[in-house]
Amino acid sequence: MAFTAIHPEAGCLDASQPDLGGGLSWSDIYRVRPRPGLTCPECGWGVHAKHTPRPRRMRVFAHDAGRPLECAMAEESWEHHMLKLEMAGAIRAVGWHAELEVAAQDGSWRADVMATSPDGERRVAWEAQLSSITVKDIQARTTRYRAYGVDVCWVSPHPRAPVWMGEVPSIRVRPPLDVHPGCWTVDDGLAGFNAAAGRWEFRVELLPRFVGWVLRGAVVTTRALPGYRRVSRIVEGEYQVDVRGLWWTSRKSAHAQVEYERLRPQREAAAQAREAERRKRATEAARRREERAAEYRRLRAQAAARGRRDHEAQAECERVARQEALQQKRRAEEEERRIREEAELARRAVLERNAGEIAASWWARLSPAQVEEVFGAVCEEAEEDGVLSNPGARAGVPAFAYGVPVHGGGLYGIVRPCPQLAVLSPQLVFQRIFVRHGDEAQELIDVGIPPWRIRDLGLPDP
Repeated sequence: MAFTAIHPEAGCLDASQPDLGGGLSWSDIYRVRPRPGLTCPECGWGVHAKHTPRPRRMRVFAHDAGRPLECAMAEESWEHHMLKLEMAGAIRAVGWHAELEVAAQDGSWRADVMATSPDGERRVAWEAQLSSITVKDIQARTTRYRAYGVDVCWVSPHPRAPVWMGEVPSIRVRPPLDVHPGCWTVDDGLAGFNAAAGRWEFRVELLPRFVGWVLRGAVVTTRALPGYRRVSRIVEGEYQVDVRGLWWTSRKSAHAQVEYERLRPQREAAAQAREAERRKRATEAARRREERAAEYRRLRAQAAARGRRDHEAQAECERVARQEALQQKRRAEEEERRIREEAELARRAVLERNAGEIAASWWARLSPAQVEEVFGAVCEEAEEDGVLSNPGARAGVPAFAYGVPVHGGGLYGIVRPCPQLAVLSPQLVFQRIFVRHGDEAQELIDVGIPPWRIRDLGLPDP
């Protein structure tokens, strides 16, 4: 028999726990040396501490050998008692008084944990129901509680919901290590009404918080109206549908269900109106499609009746239209070409008027020493090619975009023609061109000079 348990994740028991004799509580027994003898408050027999199997490894208390057979707590499991302690701790946390194993004076009921409000006006029994029981029997036990003015909540720790879940005020809980370390978790019996979807939805909450809600009146029991009792959710990757007739929920959700049901005739009327409108539109669309099909068939019949003459006339019209479109395209292309030519002539005229200034600006990029450096490099290139170079007066020639021609038994090359004026000198594409560095070469390439005509002298950037 597991009498009580202490686990590092279960929390400490408070000062309102039962006295073990000698003024000691359960939380004192491991701090006192020598340890006092412990007794069961139910039968007065001695108890001792031991550990539960792995993985939980909780410390529990069991009767010593020779216990009385009539002890009501003799066969209680440690998990059952841990659940009761969890509920008792949650009850005390909200300021209510909690007692374990409270029986009616006439013996008609016995509550696992009895919660009593501070003023003593309200009592709520918390029943950890582990054994199987029929719906009829549990409803009868609930009725006996209510006859004494005691509310009741049935708690099932089983992996699957019992048959009475949703028939009486009840919840299903999961042990601490399954979901949330240190606390039992409510995963069935608590729900909220989704007014947007028009259905109940499960809510998962920690057991201590749920107990506090019940005692403070934050959640109440409400009946699921017909048509709203089927609820679904995903459990371990599988779609599961349950039927619940009674929920713990907030007053807001209870009111939302009633309001949703009150407005159901209006929604159904609106849905019927929408369906009627949809059918009307579909009928009208079908009628229009039929009219269009009939008109198409009529036109096809007329076209066939007109015969070959009408067909040839239509073909002639199409031919004339194609010719007119082709002529318009040609006229547009000629106009575009004329505009481009006029723009090019205007650009050339501007370049010719300002050629001297543009060329002067181009050569002004280099200092006299750098100009000498360029021509010196050109002479070295010519000597390597076996040509005696003669740069002459080193004056730019307009015919070569104001580049300086270098002669050596003929025209050897052009030094630094101006890229902006290259469009005025089409013969440049046939000449060897010398530039100071790669940037000047790129400028000439950008205006259409073939790269293989350009000799990069590799001189540093000025």
